[in-house]
Amino acid sequence: MIRQCDEARLWTIGQAARALGVAASTLRFWESQGLVRPAQRTASGYRLYGPEQLERLRFVRAAQQVGFRLEDIRTLLALDGDCPACRAEVRRLLEARLAAIEAKLAELKRVRAILGRALARCRRSSSGCAVLQTLRPDSEGVRR
Repeated sequence: MIRQCDEARLWTIGQAARALGVAASTLRFWESQGLVRPAQRTASGYRLYGPEQLERLRFVRAAQQVGFRLEDIRTLLALDGDCPACRAEVRRLLEARLAAIEAKLAELKRVRAILGRALARCRRSSSGCAVLQTLRPDSEGVRR
């Protein structure tokens, strides 16, 4: 549980970082990128985050976990969910992210098939590993 630093429900950067499961340096970076601003600073300059900033930080963390770039997250944070043009922009960003994931999945399936065939060759080989021989720089099978 997060211990509040005072009755105003403000958390230090360390407390906020622990609540999100990130390093304090990550929160400093997000601040430098304009994604969040502390609610206030103490007289000695310590960052303090309120519930609104923590909610915003949770959004940034969740968006990053599904692969959105910081530029996209900045755009999402700036959008108003009730505006038709805003909803269209959110949809466009989601479609682009989904397309990127689909392309990555296709590439991973291609790599899985290649590795599967290489493993099958290794298992069939009775002397030496044909795959390693093919991958060696001095081998004729590798392009230089």
